[in-house]
Amino acid sequence: MTSFEFVFILHLMKEITEVSCILCQHLQCKSQDILNAMHLVASTKSLIQKLRDEGWDSLFEKVKLFCAKHDIEVPIMSAPYVGRGGRARLQRDHITLEHHYRVDIFNGAIDCQLQELNTRFSDNMIELLTLSCALDPKDGCKSFNIDDICNLAKRYYPQDFTEFEREGLRIELRHYEFEISRHSDLQKLATIYELCQCFNCNY
Repeated sequence: MTSFEFVFILHLMKEITEVSCILCQHLQCKSQDILNAMHLVASTKSLIQKLRDEGWDSLFEKVKLFCAKHDIEVPIMSAPYVGRGGRARLQRDHITLEHHYRVDIFNGAIDCQLQELNTRFSDNMIELLTLSCALDPKDGCKSFNIDDICNLAKRYYPQDFTEFEREGLRIELRHYEFEISRHSDLQKLATIYELCQCFNCNY
């Protein structure tokens, strides 16, 4: 017989999956738009956090409606939660069924998702990848941004550039920006690897 807890967890997983599905699909694409991916990471984090902060009531109502439709008993949320050992925890720490479902399961599952996203996509990682997009030659180097590249060198590669080299970098990038308009082959490049190969061979 299907239990309320089983139904609740399925509905919760459905809510989380719907929020993260677009990001997951995008990250599996062979051709990555890094900037768009970083925007999706940020929006996914925000939406999952919003689900945690504001989504309990609507989720619980959906679960109750589903249970009513399929004759599944909905427990009284104010009742004490009885763990697997069969002993009511209410006598010890006043844990109710609502606390179990809302804190242990609902918040716990969402916090796990947020922790995974924050681990894989920290703020520094997102900034690094976003700034790196300024090097992307795709679409005629439309993402090229001198300020972002200089900031990238200063913040993430301080040991690779002397102060003098960082000052000269901006001038070199201005020359490169001019070269883009003069060479049609530069405007046809699609990846940073192709850009490096092009410069090694021709410039």
